[in-house]
Amino acid sequence: MQNETFTVADYLLTRLRQLNVTEVFQIPGDYVKHFTQTLEHFPGVNAVGAINELDAAYAADAYGRTRGLAAVSLQYGVSTFIALNAIGGAYVERSPVVVISATPGADARQITKMYDVLYHHSTGNLAADQEVYGQVTVASETLSTSAGAGEKIDRLIVAALTYKRPVFIECYKEVWGEPCVRPSETPLEAIRFESEPLALENAVSTAWAQLTAAQKPLIFAGVEVLRHGLSPLLQELIDVSGYLYTTTSLGKTVLDEGGEKFIGTYSDQASIESVRNLVAESDCFLTLGTIITDDYLWFIENKYADMVLATTELVRVGYFIYEEVTMEDFMRALIERFKAHGAPYPLDVIAPPPPRYPEPWISNSDPVFDATPEVLTYNRFFQHTMKFLHEGNMLQDIVWTFGISSAMYVATNAYGLPQNSFLSSAAWQIIGYETGATTGAQLGSGKRSWAVAGDGGFMTVCQSLSTLARNNLNAVIFVMSNAVYAIEQVYVNMDAFKPGPEHKFDTFDLLPKWDYLALAQAFGAQGFRVTTVKELEDLLPVIAGIQNQPALVEVVIPQKDLPGQMRRLGLEP
Repeated sequence: MQNETFTVADYLLTRLRQLNVTEVFQIPGDYVKHFTQTLEHFPGVNAVGAINELDAAYAADAYGRTRGLAAVSLQYGVSTFIALNAIGGAYVERSPVVVISATPGADARQITKMYDVLYHHSTGNLAADQEVYGQVTVASETLSTSAGAGEKIDRLIVAALTYKRPVFIECYKEVWGEPCVRPSETPLEAIRFESEPLALENAVSTAWAQLTAAQKPLIFAGVEVLRHGLSPLLQELIDVSGYLYTTTSLGKTVLDEGGEKFIGTYSDQASIESVRNLVAESDCFLTLGTIITDDYLWFIENKYADMVLATTELVRVGYFIYEEVTMEDFMRALIERFKAHGAPYPLDVIAPPPPRYPEPWISNSDPVFDATPEVLTYNRFFQHTMKFLHEGNMLQDIVWTFGISSAMYVATNAYGLPQNSFLSSAAWQIIGYETGATTGAQLGSGKRSWAVAGDGGFMTVCQSLSTLARNNLNAVIFVMSNAVYAIEQVYVNMDAFKPGPEHKFDTFDLLPKWDYLALAQAFGAQGFRVTTVKELEDLLPVIAGIQNQPALVEVVIPQKDLPGQMRRLGLEP
């Protein structure tokens, strides 16, 4: 607090601090100055200045995924509109972010009404920000007065905690600095909804009949389990049922992947062969907290009737939908059924062992480069990087970030990652997320952030490297440098990857060449460039030892490197 007056800004920051939010990402602006000035001096909460709005909002998204709640402060109009993309991703992928802003104040509104003045950063509709953010948040408020501000702020934060999705709060310019009552010392909590007893009993009984009739049941777990703190329940359900389990790409690391029941991540045709086969052979899927995107069209078209689905929105058994049944209650009731039933549960079945190194990478590496084993490819990058991290027992200390890219799909083949260590834009599918997310992932988790970016994605938000340097964070950003939007080209015309000059990439998928070493120096990072497997192997120990400074690594790969994972995805009808 700047002075003895406890303000609306103090109220919000106090509530955030009570929930272990110790960083707020921000872009300054005149309308929101009363909030940012309070933030600057608020005890226990650090203001993390970002370079641009996507940088700030991606960081907040990753912080929310790892810490459980995040906040980002933005200028009216010009900032909020830029950040909308990132908050849309947080909405889709279930990250609770409090978006904070301010609008022209009461005096400005009076002048507008009298003289028809258009205030800066405004479209002319002073409610536009809240209207737009209403599409990507679960609750939004515009506070025109400090009266009742505390209750409204509490309601918004509770909504973010309950639904694990963003909320939006803006105040008239002067309101953030107005006096406000202090909040209670009790931290806010998510609302716990109760299932309707008869609906729950019917849903569980119908599900139990389908599960026990199955010959090859499989648990298919998604990100909502992780976001809502239900991972311990999932583990208990696996233990009492004995079922094997897989996850979506977005839900990867919903549990620690070291257990003997984990078959690997199911990323449709990008999955390893044993995972694809087990999914194809399974006749019942206990599907928990999954977000079924169009990456899973084959699955939903072929396995819809075999699904016992529970999400935060509904429970479905085959074709029957049960409302007023919560995922948590459904999981608990199934656990009790398995416990009460006894033999043959838990099933005595163990997942196939993870592929032995150098699999799954070597067989998925583009065979065009088999004769040149020193050349780096997508799969060879992960082959040697994961070997280094496994052998050094370093994976427990790393959180990965991925935007949508060929690298993300290749990385879903990794095994042995710890819980909540794989952050991706697998549903929203935005390029560049991985780079902007590094700051929030590292601050939120307390672990070192490693990002793997396509060069096109990195170019959209490269300034995040400066934010990392400014905050002395030793995150690592690997840029897969092939000067092309490779993932886009796969879905436009995969023939471009065939050998020979007659097979060309579409002009709109070509990227400019950047000097990444010079860029790293300009932004205050250590820069490296690797062009061969040996150079990568030599560099990894160097990177491991870097402290208090980010590293940018250009990984030079052939433009026509087509990973097997992407080839299979591209061949899908």
